[in-house]
Amino acid sequence: MDRGTTAVVTGATNGIGEAIARQLAAAGAEVVLVGRDPGRLRAARERITAAVPDAVLRDELADLSLVADVRALADRLRDSRIDILISNAAVVADIADRTAEGLQPTLATNHLAPYLLLRTLGENLADAGRSARLVVVGASPTALRSVPVDLDDLGFRNPRALGFPPSFRPFVAYGRTKNMNAMFVYSLAERLAGSGVTVNGAHPGIIRHTGLGRESARGLLRIFGWSQWVNPLLPGPDAGADTPVWLATAPEVEGVSGRFFVRRKDVATAAHTTDPARRTRLWDESARLTGLTVDH
Repeated sequence: MDRGTTAVVTGATNGIGEAIARQLAAAGAEVVLVGRDPGRLRAARERITAAVPDAVLRDELADLSLVADVRALADRLRDSRIDILISNAAVVADIADRTAEGLQPTLATNHLAPYLLLRTLGENLADAGRSARLVVVGASPTALRSVPVDLDDLGFRNPRALGFPPSFRPFVAYGRTKNMNAMFVYSLAERLAGSGVTVNGAHPGIIRHTGLGRESARGLLRIFGWSQWVNPLLPGPDAGADTPVWLATAPEVEGVSGRFFVRRKDVATAAHTTDPARRTRLWDESARLTGLTVDH
């Protein structure tokens, strides 16, 4: 990796995102850490610097559950050099929760934020004739086959459709947003084909210390977050960072785009994520929700 490489990592204040940022910094990249809390950004920067004393880091504050924040972040980064952009931030939120903009946080953070940020910056890089690697951290294609996206209810307004018991609905919603990630990867890769900007997805594995359970989590969500944090049988964040970092840096995947990888292996995702008509519907509705143009 060239010393002048610049990488942007969302959700970089803990877990897999912080591990991705640290590994890229150790490889010589200047890393832009994106997070929603100044204190956590500062603490992550200190931990990374302690592990990589010559790390070159800078912070970008943004709440990725807010479309306005994501749009402002894209505007701030528009004229920056970007060689690598890894979308890692994700949450599992209560189905009834809504952001200040009226969006369900799982949808807003996990799908609409990468859609808006990577589409905006990817198109900008392509228009400028620059090369870059965009990576979206997704989830297990095998586990997600049974939770196709409901294109008529992206925001989970009908919680009963997420099944029973109600305590599992946040995880079904999370799974749907991760399928949205795969659909978005394929669609954006098609639109940027031949531009020098590649787009791929990656499953990091089931990892402890991910921070998916937020402090405000209730019931099963809180139990899930705690069990995931302490489970000694799960691999740590460095293992989860491996495939995303490999996709962002490895010479053997130079020019590869529109694929999904698990443990550095190209794998197929469910047919409902690759169907062109379904992907077009998701693209168009995501554009409407984020204020971008519908562009086929």
